[in-house]
Amino acid sequence: MFKAASRPIVIGVSGASGLIYAVRALKFLLRANYTVDLVASKASYQVWQAEQAVRMPTELSKQVEFWRSQSDEYGGELICHAATNVGASIASGSYRTLGMVVIPCSMSTVGKLAAGLSSDLLERAADVQLKEGRPLVLVPRETPFSLIHLRNLTALAEAGARIVPAIPAWYHNPQTIEDLVDFVVARALDQLQIDCVPLNRWQGHG
Repeated sequence: MFKAASRPIVIGVSGASGLIYAVRALKFLLRANYTVDLVASKASYQVWQAEQAVRMPTELSKQVEFWRSQSDEYGGELICHAATNVGASIASGSYRTLGMVVIPCSMSTVGKLAAGLSSDLLERAADVQLKEGRPLVLVPRETPFSLIHLRNLTALAEAGARIVPAIPAWYHNPQTIEDLVDFVVARALDQLQIDCVPLNRWQGHG
């Protein structure tokens, strides 16, 4: 019998700006000893180059080391999948997971998911979560939203996805960029009932 706590979490990294969100999410999940299946879209390679002047390796064996190095975390279990491999484990509903977080999530990915299109493994894995009734969390990083973006996000929310825009709060007194990023990561993982990000949560006023 598969224990729920032992099921993996799928992380999808699309080509939206803000790959630091994916790095920080991975850091805390691995630190908490989760098993993570990660798939990065083709466009994310270009974003890494543009944002960090760093090339993400295409070889899967090197990708594991790349992500561990970026997150500076060597706990847990990390499995990287090629976006072109639509026959990977996470492409099937019979591969049981705790859910999936697409972080950051591009509007292209949002549009394809809303239309039920699966042109790569990331999109197929996300579609699987919806059809199986498992948590799918999307962290869109775009501004402003056009009417098309809003309609696509609404369609996905109606289908069961949770939409967690990359909008930080300020009540936790952030001091660094990481503090702002970690707030969004924590709220995204909250949707999977995962509490592994140190966060000064709102306590209310008397």
